[in-house]
Amino acid sequence: MTASRFTAACVQMRSGRDVLANRDAAVALVREAAGKGADFVQTPEMTSLVDRDRKALFDKVGPQDRDPTLAALREVARERGIVIQIGSIAVKEGDRIANRAFLIGRDGELVTSYDKVHLFDVDLPNGESWRESATYTGGDKAVLAETPWGYLGLTICYDVRFAALYRALAENGAAFLSAPACFTKQTGEAHWHVLHRARAIETGSFMISAAQGGMHEDGRETFGHSLIVDPWGRVLAEAGTEPSVILAEIDVGLVADARGRIPTLKNARSFGVEIVSAAPERRAANA
Repeated sequence: MTASRFTAACVQMRSGRDVLANRDAAVALVREAAGKGADFVQTPEMTSLVDRDRKALFDKVGPQDRDPTLAALREVARERGIVIQIGSIAVKEGDRIANRAFLIGRDGELVTSYDKVHLFDVDLPNGESWRESATYTGGDKAVLAETPWGYLGLTICYDVRFAALYRALAENGAAFLSAPACFTKQTGEAHWHVLHRARAIETGSFMISAAQGGMHEDGRETFGHSLIVDPWGRVLAEAGTEPSVILAEIDVGLVADARGRIPTLKNARSFGVEIVSAAPERRAANA
């Protein structure tokens, strides 16, 4: 039997180039959230390391079974009896790196993991250029995980721009969706809030997304503003740009309520696409 209410927390960080320092910061903030009554705690994308130097990244990252942040947060979950979602950590996979999220149960055991599907390969108007595909290997499957309160859909950062992923997760039973992030300041200012509210509204789901925020050691600036949004699109909790903890009470019943009022998942239909030319001679040929 699933519980009908729980307290969710997002841990906002400003991870730097020192893996152990980032681990200690994450552990402290997760413990703070647990101390404030959180049952479920989520950390941001790249919890353990933010470093755009590819060589340094490879030198500091190891395999999953030797990652100090994963080991430490598994111990905190066991110690506090809470569910922890690590937004992501970098994990070495041969000659590339996986941007991998983890869900840890109350007993400290790994429930599942998810590799970021959509890689951030963009050139921004302010001159920033990002090519995640040069370093990271993308995932090839969506992941839905059972929690004591219902099913959670795992995604990461840039995934939030791809609505079909969230619809698929919701259609397969997700009541809660997440997009923990290391969003750039420029794109965050433009789209962070509207994307989260849209994903929540169109699926009738909670969106829970911890973020990186502020100026990092490697020179990047991230948007912050960790968010918890309800299925009606209302922002229940929001951070600023500093490392912090936000909490919100999650009423699971609001999922059924929102989906009952506007049943977009139920009313969706498959369709084809007809392409019509404006040129008269082409219209005549098709007649």
